[in-house]
Amino acid sequence: MPAMAQQTPLAQEKYINDRLIAARIADRIRRECPSYNARMIYAYGQARALKRYALEQGYSNAQIDTFLDDRAERRRIYAVAEQYLTSKGAKEGDAQSFCAVGQQEFANNSYIATFLVAR
Repeated sequence: MPAMAQQTPLAQEKYINDRLIAARIADRIRRECPSYNARMIYAYGQARALKRYALEQGYSNAQIDTFLDDRAERRRIYAVAEQYLTSKGAKEGDAQSFCAVGQQEFANNSYIATFLVAR
């Protein structure tokens, strides 16, 4: 096992957290904007790849499960996603503002956009 993985809690592992946050952002966009659907099979594959990555970094299945089941960590990830969406102009109850964020993510060819497909 890499020594770094043993010392760094999953909550502080940037690559993993960035991808979880991106997935949450995409989920919020597709739930709020009627113009987008989720690429569910792709998302499932990305989740499996992320778990493989964590295992390769030396994290155990138990550590991964504990992190994913931690409500405080989930709230933290959701909060970061909401901050991102707000910073990009998304407003609760305003579907078009979420659609605009989605359009910008596609224009930027972002990782977030890879989870979405236009209806």
